Amino acid sequence: MEEKEVLLTQEGYDNLEKELNYLRTEKRAEIAERIKVALGFGDLSENSEYDEAKTAQAENEVKIAELENKIRHAKIIDEKDIDTETVQVGNIVKVLDMEFDEKVEYTIVGSTEVNLAENKISNESPLGSALLGAKKNHVIEVNAPAGIMKYKILSIKK
Repeated sequence: MEEKEVLLTQEGYDNLEKELNYLRTEKRAEIAERIKVALGFGDLSENSEYDEAKTAQAENEVKIAELENKIRHAKIIDEKDIDTETVQVGNIVKVLDMEFDEKVEYTIVGSTEVNLAENKISNESPLGSALLGAKKNHVIEVNAPAGIMKYKILSIKK
């Protein structure tokens, strides 16, 4: 099975590296200490602290493997390659929601960096994929769960 390329900004890549380092060092040590303490409670067959610590250990190792895989398949978007003629990953796009007459600014990011609280949307989302390749003043249509949504692109910047 061929692995999918993971698009990341440099900031997103650095955040993954930082999280991976934390999980490998501090988090592993914290869980190992929990297991050591729980072993001191005796009989493992009825030791819920031990079971919880082992579950946390397994979850941490899965998360580490996922992050390692993302980093292994990362393609960092070079800011020099980002232009403001057409929308691409890494751009900040201001759009006018034509239904609600509302201006919204989105940053187009790879799926790993999505953060809706910061208006960072995936290039794979319905809106993100509809925006890709569009130019300023274009009107795009997005097939959303609520129906067809129309957006006018007001600006594209880095």
